[in-house]
Amino acid sequence: MKELGLVHIYTGNGKGKTTAAFGLALRAWGRGKRVCIVQFMKRGESYGEVQAIDRLDGIEIRQFGRGRFIVKGKASEEDVLSAREGFEFAKGMLFSGEYDVVVMDEICITIDFDILSAREVIAALRGRKEGVEVVMTGRNAPPELIEMADYVTEMVPVKHPFEKGINARKGVEY
Repeated sequence: MKELGLVHIYTGNGKGKTTAAFGLALRAWGRGKRVCIVQFMKRGESYGEVQAIDRLDGIEIRQFGRGRFIVKGKASEEDVLSAREGFEFAKGMLFSGEYDVVVMDEICITIDFDILSAREVIAALRGRKEGVEVVMTGRNAPPELIEMADYVTEMVPVKHPFEKGINARKGVEY
């Protein structure tokens, strides 16, 4: 069996999708794998995990977004162009063979928001260089992606401090 080349999805309404993907990226990097993280619909260093990765030598991270919350059905032309730019970049990483692991953080949201299609993401996955492990995150992963993935984990919220009025905290939620 080949060492790498499987597809992972972290989806669901619960907390921890990006955190799980970054954990896998760190694990791979720690084992000498070449890692690239492409974040869709995010921008800025306000995320603690981005600040940590920036301090490491050997994991490339690129963000494609405007740094603001996007409401489904209300993505601006700039949001769409940014996501498309990110997808073209991610495809380049998948096809190049330069990386062993490619994380596409929040790509499922771009599909759910009708910015990218499941069909084009699946085509990119099928066309990737052999042996490239792929991790995708985001709520509402489409059934077509779930079908083709090797690992699918659904994060399910059971209890969250937000329900008690506790807002997101630096270093824990972001």
